Amino acid sequence: MEYRTFGRLDWRPSALGFGAMRLPTVSERRNGISTHQMTDIDEPRAIELIRAAIEGGINYVDTARPYHGGQSEVAVGKALLDGYRERVKLATKLSLSPRWIQAAEDLDPFLDGQLERLQTDHIDFYLLHGLSRSRWEQFQGMGIFDWAERTIADGRIRHLGFSFHDEVALFEEIVDAYDWTFCQILLNYMDVEFQAGVRGLEYAATRGLAISIMEPLRGGQLARTPPPSVGAIWTEAGDQRTPADRSFQWLWNRPEVSIVLSGMSSMDQLEENLASADRSSIGSLSDADLAVYNRARDAFMALNPIPCTDCKYCQPCPQGVDIPLAFSAYNEKTIYGESGRGFTAFMDYLARGTGAERCVACGTCEEACPQQIPIIEWLKRVTSFFGLDSESA
Repeated sequence: MEYRTFGRLDWRPSALGFGAMRLPTVSERRNGISTHQMTDIDEPRAIELIRAAIEGGINYVDTARPYHGGQSEVAVGKALLDGYRERVKLATKLSLSPRWIQAAEDLDPFLDGQLERLQTDHIDFYLLHGLSRSRWEQFQGMGIFDWAERTIADGRIRHLGFSFHDEVALFEEIVDAYDWTFCQILLNYMDVEFQAGVRGLEYAATRGLAISIMEPLRGGQLARTPPPSVGAIWTEAGDQRTPADRSFQWLWNRPEVSIVLSGMSSMDQLEENLASADRSSIGSLSDADLAVYNRARDAFMALNPIPCTDCKYCQPCPQGVDIPLAFSAYNEKTIYGESGRGFTAFMDYLARGTGAERCVACGTCEEACPQQIPIIEWLKRVTSFFGLDSESA
């Protein structure tokens, strides 16, 4: 296992971290499906998997209250009994939801409940979960930093960070707002300009933050056999790595990356990822290697059925529809020929935040689109494809 730096801390994290969002479930074993929403965790398998990861050298375990309908923290707590808790740093998250937190007085009970489920007296790395503009403002309105300082002083948490899902300008604002220890961002070789992206990665590093990476495989998309046109690029370049290993190595190549989280649900995935981590190192990819990644990214983009260039001339929509994001989710799903149920959590999550179902066919967007895309008709397809007009939306 390669061990890396973690910002300003005198601690070396394993290159690979264990993300407890996609633990093995009974439903997955029975029906061949698995998502982070399933509550029926197969606890014996999950415990075995987490402990095998620790035996393999992983020293960072990441979970959150919403994962597996609230059961991920319970399973992780059980897995870290019998001496395993002392061998890892544990991360979980402060999740804003009306079900749990409506005011500042709810913060302490929420954290105390997490400590109880995790069967520990402290959280090593505590994150403000999934910051967007609205969540950031909510946290600030609760006096979150005063509360965090109190919990650090009483020992319930050791270090404060945040995870992020919004535009890079907001990311930079948040980085500069507090003396954070670390942050968690979405990044992979396809999403170099999405959300915080590479710009955010580099910005946080210049401010001394450790950076953990989520969605390195885009919800599993980048672990699959690529479309023929993309696969041909890797073949011509002589790249014999597996799709997952290729994706991980792109991230581990960068010195700013402290740890890459993977939501593993089987021993096969764990063993493959541990082997990848053993081979990882900063600066392992040449300029020629990185050029091949760029060509592969371009080839993926050329497969998009909707010729949207993300110019955002259609924004803002009067109904609040995030048209570019809706089209991006649709494009990336159809590249793999997927339809119906069984979406990866990543793209399903994106689609459900677009508001595509709110389109009223006013035509404002089509008048503004320089590509002359029939946006209204495409939004109807997006809505139907992702089931956004159903009760599950």
